[in-house]
Amino acid sequence: MRRWPLAPMLALVLAGCGGAHPRLMTETRHATIRHEQLVARRPPVPVQLSSTAAGSLPAPVQDAAAAPWHSGIVLVGGLTAADVSTDQIVVATRAGARIVGHLPGAFHDSALVGLGKLVYAFGGGNGVAQLDQILRIDPGTGAAERVGSLPAPSSDQAAAALHGTAYVVGGYTGSHWLDTIVAWRPGHAAHVVAHLPHTLRYAAVTTAGNRIVIAGGSLESGSASSAVYGYTPGASRVVLLGQLPAPTTHAAAAAVGDVAYVIGGRGAAVGTPTDRIVAIVGRRIRRAGVLPVPRSDLAAVSTRTGLLLAGGRAGSTVSDLTLLRPGGARRIARVTNVYAADRAGNLSPAVRGARPYVYVPNSDSNTVDVIDQRTFKVVRRFAVGGLPQHVVPAWNLRRLYVTNDLGNSLTPINPDTGAPGKPVAVADPYNMYFTPDGRYAIVVAERLHRLDFRDAHTFALHKSVSVPCSGVDHMDFSADGTFAVVSCEFSGQLLKVDIPHERVADVLTLRAGAAPQDVKLSPDGSVFYVADMNANGVWLVDARQFRVLRFMPTGRGAHGLYPSRDAKYLYVTNRMAGSISVISFASRKIVRTWHIPGGGSPDMGNVDASGKVLWLSGRYNGVVYAISTATGKLLARIPVGAGPHGLCVWPQPGRYSLGHTGILR
Repeated sequence: MRRWPLAPMLALVLAGCGGAHPRLMTETRHATIRHEQLVARRPPVPVQLSSTAAGSLPAPVQDAAAAPWHSGIVLVGGLTAADVSTDQIVVATRAGARIVGHLPGAFHDSALVGLGKLVYAFGGGNGVAQLDQILRIDPGTGAAERVGSLPAPSSDQAAAALHGTAYVVGGYTGSHWLDTIVAWRPGHAAHVVAHLPHTLRYAAVTTAGNRIVIAGGSLESGSASSAVYGYTPGASRVVLLGQLPAPTTHAAAAAVGDVAYVIGGRGAAVGTPTDRIVAIVGRRIRRAGVLPVPRSDLAAVSTRTGLLLAGGRAGSTVSDLTLLRPGGARRIARVTNVYAADRAGNLSPAVRGARPYVYVPNSDSNTVDVIDQRTFKVVRRFAVGGLPQHVVPAWNLRRLYVTNDLGNSLTPINPDTGAPGKPVAVADPYNMYFTPDGRYAIVVAERLHRLDFRDAHTFALHKSVSVPCSGVDHMDFSADGTFAVVSCEFSGQLLKVDIPHERVADVLTLRAGAAPQDVKLSPDGSVFYVADMNANGVWLVDARQFRVLRFMPTGRGAHGLYPSRDAKYLYVTNRMAGSISVISFASRKIVRTWHIPGGGSPDMGNVDASGKVLWLSGRYNGVVYAISTATGKLLARIPVGAGPHGLCVWPQPGRYSLGHTGILR
């Protein structure tokens, strides 16, 4: 960009002003004063942060270098729990954390910045020597290669990026401490652009607005620094902004807009971690919250939803991921048990005349078999439309509906008699749910890639919502009913659907090859459990943040999810393994595994009204299983039609139905 001499430019401006009308000059001056007054009266930037758990890394790590990536974090190197350097490249997003590649060599105490779609690592130490390498890393593929060198080998530095340039602050060469700020951008040589007032290691460094903020760090005297400096690119020196509440080193830093945060860290002595979160707004420095536990040697990056923290040391090396959100702690209504109305025997007056039957849609024979729960015998069979998939209780509990997918119809059933009624024309009803207020049915049109909001009584179409995924099939609703989490089997994704506004609000992509199936909310409303038929287990997804907390292996072909009547356990059907995993909601661990004698293909179903029998279709065996929930013993194996799928056990306890084979609240 061409630069004009300052003096001639000022002369031109003054000459132009000299001919201005006096009133115009006065109005301009008054407008300027009013603008300055308005700026001065702006409320202070909100700086308070609150923390929530956001999952965990594949393994504990501290002193890893970190940068933002795809609304998450990429970590390279670091020290393991055994205090040795690692060569892992780890990506953590809402879909979970995974190892995506390996560095050319293990190191720790490096610095990492993101420039464009790639990240760059600067120096580090490997326990033997300091390194001068600049590595280019693609978090999408895990590829890493050397693309440059620092002016000197160094570790213990920190870095931040601004306007396409990386700025590396301080460090240690192995023989002497550094006071330098080194600038580097792809295709150019690294060079020193400024000096700190003193040598510095382990500082907390981030970009806030148009400057680099440098806070705390270790001093050559053996103490920790409390100074906060600002560096603006193009300047030859740094400016003192203020002091931290206490000398702090080994902290992390990240920013939200113009507000820089210094997070955790410790004093000069090892084993003195702090839980402080400090905000830096201009020259104002104030406390901005606390961590759940004191933590040093952690990593922090800014994401769309807040600041994401990873790893660190809290007595020992940790694998925790923590999300810090601006605005202070939000008061959330505590949910004790969303299934409280589903307890054993708590039948609504609407179902007390219903016969105790199990309705089995046979997808491959286009029929429904009706089983008497008391005798374990088929008492009725009737034809329905093409490819019946599920039998769904209506929101008001007074009808059941068979979803005839290829038949493009719903077959109503009178539960008081077990008899079918006249089909209702509905396009592509693979599955069906109901909004919590009972106003609309949500027809899951898998083939058409839609969620159709229809009148819950007439099934007249209200609105079609196209989905940005493939294989949409199952869902469950949040505790407050404002959103649903929807699985997309073929594209390995989950959708967050805004129910009041009838739109897709967010998409969460699981790992490659995932095939999410049934979805169930935990009793306390905090976690969605999502069965995955290809991954052979269950994803735990944070309900508030819509991010994966972790994956729990259960068995081959994990498919259906059903809570016990006391809401203590979740039954997971493993279709290919011929087993049922029993998960404790309290511990989030598998406490029992039941195997069907001789094997089988347990698929979908539900628990009876007493809570004593778990009924499941045997998808590939043409049978229905009745299993004791007390012992896991197979009580009956009942032959039915071909391809039994989403059977419905009726009646069930609860006030209203959210659909599927019986999600009652």
